[in-house]
Amino acid sequence: MGQIVRNPVFWVAAGSAMIGFGVMSLVMTATPLAMKHCGFEFDDSTTVIQWHVVAMYLPSFFTGALITRFGVLKIIVVGAILNLVCVAVALSGIEMINFWTALVLLGVGWNFMFVGGTTLLAECYTPEEAPRVQGVNDFLVFGMVAMSSLSSGQLLDRLGWDAVAMTAAPLVSIAMLGAIWLMFSAYRPQRA
Repeated sequence: MGQIVRNPVFWVAAGSAMIGFGVMSLVMTATPLAMKHCGFEFDDSTTVIQWHVVAMYLPSFFTGALITRFGVLKIIVVGAILNLVCVAVALSGIEMINFWTALVLLGVGWNFMFVGGTTLLAECYTPEEAPRVQGVNDFLVFGMVAMSSLSSGQLLDRLGWDAVAMTAAPLVSIAMLGAIWLMFSAYRPQRA
């Protein structure tokens, strides 16, 4: 396990999954509260969340094919870019279209970062090591999700919607820079 944890591929993989899922949880959890604060009805926020969930899972039908065609690191970077665009849209206004567009972008961005991260993680270990490595990865990912969910409401209440969105940007940038760095390093992906 020590050797795996020293592998930069592990950290890019785990980081992509952690940040992708953590940022998704942070923004998604705050959205219905922010929409209520902005005067939207319950039905409006449920519509936004419904489309967000569709955007999270619908791409799964083709994310694997995109990873095969373009490479896992490029898909992680595209997911990070989608999340950064989500932040920009969220910061550009508090209309229904802003919330809806931001959450759809967040959903697809989460899919690409999380699926990409878990795909990349599989290159870090042998079949015998899989249970332990997956366990460590899950601990990191869902620890981040728990922190994000628990802090989302507090962040929104104390600093507002813009702070929630702006908190996501540096985290996503770190994951994106890690994937870009790995693209230009000596790392070569395994072929399926």
